[in-house]
Amino acid sequence: MCDICGCANATGHVHVAGAILHTESGKQVEVLQAMLRDNDHQAAHNRAHFDGAGVLVVNMMSSPGAGKTSLLEATIRALRGRMRIAVIEGDLETENDARRIRGTGAQAVQITTGNACHLDAGMVHAALHTLVLRELDILFIENVGNLVCPASFDLGQHKNVVLLSVTEGDDKPEKYPVMFRAADLLGITKTDLTEAVGDFQTLRALRHFRHLANPSPMLELSARNGDGMAAWLGWLAAERGRLRPAHAQHAHD
Repeated sequence: MCDICGCANATGHVHVAGAILHTESGKQVEVLQAMLRDNDHQAAHNRAHFDGAGVLVVNMMSSPGAGKTSLLEATIRALRGRMRIAVIEGDLETENDARRIRGTGAQAVQITTGNACHLDAGMVHAALHTLVLRELDILFIENVGNLVCPASFDLGQHKNVVLLSVTEGDDKPEKYPVMFRAADLLGITKTDLTEAVGDFQTLRALRHFRHLANPSPMLELSARNGDGMAAWLGWLAAERGRLRPAHAQHAHD
């Protein structure tokens, strides 16, 4: 896991932002708490930039291979000419996903985190220097593939979208409650493979999700055949519309 947030250690425990991080000493607990305070301060700064520019920022989180990049490619193509979109990509290494996004014609900024299993607000802020926020309608942040640490780090986003593919198992919300509690929308992805997988039950996944007292919507999605894309694009448009009054007030102030 990650040396930066402390989850690589296996001695002791501390609750941080709803998650349990492993620690070696009380001193490390203090360091972790200070780090999260600094992150939250930077996240608030990021959010002020986003609000000032009137750009909707969506943090995409999932395990590796759940289909974040494929969904983003399909979204960008579907909204071409209607929404100006850019993507911040987070991976331990390579620019593979950023190259795929650029292939759609959208801007993509790659963050390679090295040994960090999540993005933090400082990394996102550094990436913002390569974007002109006022020229965007939606900024997606594709977080590092991981169902643990990303949920504990505010990036300044407006919404969290958590993806769960039918190839992973429908009990993931039960196993990783912190991540799924943070979801403003749950996307069940790769639904075109449901029959081939055979044992994934969407209703069971939804039941686990609701047991977390999360009332957020769930969508079934396939970037390959387009199932659920109209509902997904409608959700994005609605969230973008909700942001406009706040942006107008921010600009007036």
